[in-house]
Amino acid sequence: MAIDPVNGRPAGAEGIGGLSGNIKPEGRDKADGSFETLLDETIGKVASLQKETEKAIAEITSGGGDIVEAMVAMQKADLSFQVMIEVRNKLVSAYEEIMRMQV
Repeated sequence: MAIDPVNGRPAGAEGIGGLSGNIKPEGRDKADGSFETLLDETIGKVASLQKETEKAIAEITSGGGDIVEAMVAMQKADLSFQVMIEVRNKLVSAYEEIMRMQV
């Protein structure tokens, strides 16, 4: 039995499971699925998490609010920011590697 090197599935297995090979990631039905758009959306989400954290902290300092919700919001914002920084670092190192390539 031969395996198709492009799709990684055995020959004749095209219809297994009702999948025709046109699998799209969820939420990515937009025609403008560029990297720039994805990056803008991700940065916007990180910024909104940080604003939610600031709001939760302001509620606590004014005497109301829940400290548990504030701590969860802080952890979410911190983790998303750390992930964004790591992605940036990987992009920069990939760019530097490409620039070192000899043409």
